[in-house]
Amino acid sequence: MARSKWILPAVLIAVDAATLEQEIEFKAVLERMESDVLALRDEIERVYQYRCDLSTLDDCGYNNYNDCSSTYPIEECIVQNDYALQCGDGKACTASWDKSQSEISIPASLALETGGNPSDPEIIESVCYTKLAEPYLVEKYEEDTKYWSKHDVTPSWTYFGAHNGMFRQIPASHREECGSYDPRRRPWFVAASSGPKDVVLILDVSGSMSDYGRLSIMKDAAITVIDTLSVADKVAVVTFSTTASVLNDQTMLVRATKENKEKIIAAINGIIVNGSTNFHAAFTEAFNLLSLTFENESTTGCNVAVLFMTDGQLTTGPGPQEVIELVNRKAEEFQTDFGRKSTVFSFSLGKDADEVVSKTIACNTNGIWVPIEENKGFANDMTTAMSSYYKLYALGLGDGGNKDFVAWVEPYEFA
Repeated sequence: MARSKWILPAVLIAVDAATLEQEIEFKAVLERMESDVLALRDEIERVYQYRCDLSTLDDCGYNNYNDCSSTYPIEECIVQNDYALQCGDGKACTASWDKSQSEISIPASLALETGGNPSDPEIIESVCYTKLAEPYLVEKYEEDTKYWSKHDVTPSWTYFGAHNGMFRQIPASHREECGSYDPRRRPWFVAASSGPKDVVLILDVSGSMSDYGRLSIMKDAAITVIDTLSVADKVAVVTFSTTASVLNDQTMLVRATKENKEKIIAAINGIIVNGSTNFHAAFTEAFNLLSLTFENESTTGCNVAVLFMTDGQLTTGPGPQEVIELVNRKAEEFQTDFGRKSTVFSFSLGKDADEVVSKTIACNTNGIWVPIEENKGFANDMTTAMSSYYKLYALGLGDGGNKDFVAWVEPYEFA
């Protein structure tokens, strides 16, 4: 009996020791991953200095592999169940990569030259200066392979996305659809470019949105914005016509988890249009959401972005001056009461859309007003404009206390 008395404490001590060891190891893995990201940043900043050298342009002219038509020199099969799905009997190679090379991806809308090459000098410049980082990428991948083998894991891809849409990754691998990948619309890119943020979308669902396919275009643009958010962000969507309401009956902003984003996207897809245009009701609803979120300390504590989209003129409710005064007053209250700066990004769709109110409230909150013409490419213009709001927050993000800022995002399918 005297011996059995000590069995339980001994087991607990052993379990605690094992748990502590696992926690230490887990923390070390996370620290290594963050250190790797910062090291890649330093390498990209180093090679960026050589972007204007003639030798940089000369050497990269015919030395880049792409994700579409290139044949890689040392292709090997991706191990089944690692980063490739098993097909058929599982014996055939269903996907391959080349660990000795990096490759570039460019969105189809930017690769308009022969052979899918870019014509924009800035993108060409990005392709060329990032090519200089390839020796580092190859060596680092070899080092990572040794490190992760201790955990019985094969390292996946390491990649860099430029602000202009150019994307470089190692190992080199092909995509199923050429020109389909745009890093600027991925959660990891937006999270790293803007940091955590509270985002409220205000969408015009008045009757005129049924004209010229505007409703479908607005839905696509709004969904793109939702897709770019990460778990570090909070979000809500307000729709308005004669009155205003919040999708999914939210009373506060919710965390942008995969589940919450799917619910919001489903609600956006279910939007129907009807009624007049009441700007005052729209902003009142949006600011009530933000106020309650701040009061309950359910906020990210960082940037506040209000994305306002309309295709028409104010036709009901308080007039333009009252709307402007409402936005100014609330922005001042948020700053005074909660220490939060709110920024309005306005998007005026079509020639009949309001410009005075939309432009004024954006300017007064140091935001951006974007008029979008209804021309041949206005669907893409709308999506690009609405999903690029975060770029304003990128300015100065790496300065001061944010010098080594690293963003973590929810795991997602790399496609």
